[in-house]
Amino acid sequence: MKKIFIALFGVLSIVSVANAQKKKTSGAIQFENTIDPAAMASANGIQLTDQMKARIPSSSKTNFELLFTATNASYMPVEETEDSNGAGGGGGGMGRMMMRFGGGGGNREYYYTFADKGLTEVFDLNDTTYYMPSKLTLSTSGPVSSFRMGGGNRNDTTTAKPAPAPKIEVVKTDSTKQILGFTCHQAIVRSTRAIKILDMDKNVVEETKIWYTNDLGFDFSPNPNMWTEGAVLAIEGRGNSSIAKSIEYRNVSAKDVTAPKKAKLITAEEYKTKMENMMKRFRQNRPGGGAGQVRVFGGGGN
Repeated sequence: MKKIFIALFGVLSIVSVANAQKKKTSGAIQFENTIDPAAMASANGIQLTDQMKARIPSSSKTNFELLFTATNASYMPVEETEDSNGAGGGGGGMGRMMMRFGGGGGNREYYYTFADKGLTEVFDLNDTTYYMPSKLTLSTSGPVSSFRMGGGNRNDTTTAKPAPAPKIEVVKTDSTKQILGFTCHQAIVRSTRAIKILDMDKNVVEETKIWYTNDLGFDFSPNPNMWTEGAVLAIEGRGNSSIAKSIEYRNVSAKDVTAPKKAKLITAEEYKTKMENMMKRFRQNRPGGGAGQVRVFGGGGN
């Protein structure tokens, strides 16, 4: 009888471990993304006037959800952006515009395939739903390159010579911290850019901290252009952060982590051209030309 009990206990233990492992192959992670436009401008070496500061929200927060299975994942916003300046005035609209066309997700949906580090970005533009395929990567244009104020688009050769690409350096440190019970390692992405302010040449150095773990068994980043390895659970930049807040292991449907089929293919170059044309029309339609204007450029990520 004792032997039967031991054998039965062993079988139950194996089943219990198997079930525990099965549960951990799918689930949901909640992220909170925070953007402080004034701090981002400062990181770019740009001084804002009081009038510009009054029109820009001091900060905005958006919640995102990562759904994952053993092979795929999806990442998308789960509620509207809330600006600290409230809904009144021009600040709220600017905050939503930055989230939509700037970094950190906004109204975009991201779909990941783990086997090839593939990424599909789905978004609406001019009443058309597009999907744009790419890969998890580390952007060579710098952590905050998608946010520019008064300096123009460095790819817009119609108004100025393109600025040189920043120097990107990745420094892996020995620092670790616990996020959601996972041991996360730190990688610092250092961007050095040469800019001209009041006819003076300056080097602007910005550091973004990436906290990643290899314990989840897949590659992911809440900013697809800010990834070095593993699953990124926190990105800490100047004026921009994404941090995992909770995790729940549960069944996730394959449909929820698969990009929708009813979307039109667009390449990165085609998207870039569309955005440049859109910004040109935006500048032309603004009263008083381009002085002191805010420019926000798309491209996914920070």
